[in-house]
Amino acid sequence: MIQLIRGFRDILPDDIQVWQYIEQTAASLLEDFGFREIRIPMMERTEVFARSIGEDTDIVEKEMYTFADRKGELITLRPEATASIVRSYVQHKMYASDPVQKFYVIGPMFRRERPQKGRFRQFYQINAEIFGVASPLADVELILLLSTLFARLEVDDVEAHINSLGCPACRPAYRKALSEFLADKDKALCSDCRRRRGRNPLRVLDCKVPACRETVATAPAILDFLCAECRQDFDTVQLFLDKLGVPYQIDKRLVRGLDYYARTTFEMQTGLLGAQSAVAGGGRYDGLVKQLGGPDQPATGFAIGLDRLAEIVAGRKSIEPRKSAIFVAALGEKCQNEAFLWVCRLNLEGVEAEMDFSDRSLKSQMKLAHKRKADHVLIFGDDERRQKIVILRNMKTKEQVSLPLKGLVDKLVEMIGP
Repeated sequence: MIQLIRGFRDILPDDIQVWQYIEQTAASLLEDFGFREIRIPMMERTEVFARSIGEDTDIVEKEMYTFADRKGELITLRPEATASIVRSYVQHKMYASDPVQKFYVIGPMFRRERPQKGRFRQFYQINAEIFGVASPLADVELILLLSTLFARLEVDDVEAHINSLGCPACRPAYRKALSEFLADKDKALCSDCRRRRGRNPLRVLDCKVPACRETVATAPAILDFLCAECRQDFDTVQLFLDKLGVPYQIDKRLVRGLDYYARTTFEMQTGLLGAQSAVAGGGRYDGLVKQLGGPDQPATGFAIGLDRLAEIVAGRKSIEPRKSAIFVAALGEKCQNEAFLWVCRLNLEGVEAEMDFSDRSLKSQMKLAHKRKADHVLIFGDDERRQKIVILRNMKTKEQVSLPLKGLVDKLVEMIGP
C-alpha cells in the first residue's frame, strides 16, 4: 500500500465541511469589504521568494521546496502567498488603472518544516492584501476583518497583538541597540540566532526556541526607537481600534518572520492551541512592490493559518453534515431506470437527490435514507409503477402522500424547492 509523503495529509469528506464553512464565511466577509479573489500559481521562480522573504529567514535557508527544471532554472513551490500576489500586481501593471487594489487568496502553501500537531508541509492559508493605501487605517481594517471573522466563526478566545517595526529611518538605531544587547549573549542563544544576530538581529526576536525567547525578554523594545511619523502611525492604529471596539494588546516583542514587514505588524493569538498560539498574522510591507520591480506603492496584508483555524472551529462548533433532500427508494430494474432520470433532473434543478443502485429491499433503503439524513423518501416499486404513482414520505413527520408520475419532477421542485 502506497502511503502519504511525510508531512502531507488528506482532508477527508467528514472534515471538509468545516473547511468549506470557514472558507465561505471568510470569502463572504472579505468581499463585503471590497476584496476580490485572485488565484496565483503554486510555483514561482525562486528569486520571487528569495528577494522578498529574505535570505536570512528559516524559510529561504531551510524550508523551501526548490528544484531546478530541465533548463536549470530554479523553481520553488510557494511557501507563502504575499510575494506571488505582489509579483502578479507588478507583472500585470494592475497599479496603472488604479493603484488601490484589494485581493484575497485561499489555497495551499509548502514548507519543509518538521511535521507536528497543527503544522504540515502542505498547509493552507487565507490571505488578504491591500495595495496603494499608505494610511494606517488600512491596517486597522485588516485587524477588524480578522476580529470579525473569528467572531462569526464563534471563536472567542482570540485577541490581536500589535507592534510597530519602525521604518528605514528609525530602525537602524534600534538594530544597533539590539545588536549591543545581544553581543554577549551567544552562550544563551541557539546556533541559528548566534549566526544571525550580526546580519539581522531582529530575526533573533522571532526565534521559537525557549532559551532564546527567555534571553530576549529584557531586550530593548523597538517602540522606544520609533521616529515621529512611525509613532503617529502606530498611535492612529490604536486610536481607531479603540473606536471600533476591537480588543488588542501591545506586544513589544512581536516581529514577523519575513524580512519585508515594516511599521504596523500584528498577530491574532489564541490559548486554544497550546504553544502554537498564533492563528493569523500580518502587517505592512510598503517596500515590497518596488523591491519586486514595480512602482513605490504601499501595501499591507495578513495570512490566516487555515489548518489551525479548522482545528479550533471543529472543536467548538457543530457543523451540520450535508443531507439529501430526496432519497429515491426504487425497487427492481425497471423502476430504478425510471427513477435514475428523476434523480438527474432533480439535481439539475437544484434539488439534491440520490438513490441506491444496488438491489436492496425497501427496508434496507429506508435505513440508508435515514443514515444519509434525507428530508424525504420517494418510494417507487412495481405496484406504484402500475398505478402510475409514487409515494413521497416526509422523514420527519412520517406523513406520506401519493403523487402522479406525470409532471413528477416539476411537482417535487415546486413542493421542496432548491
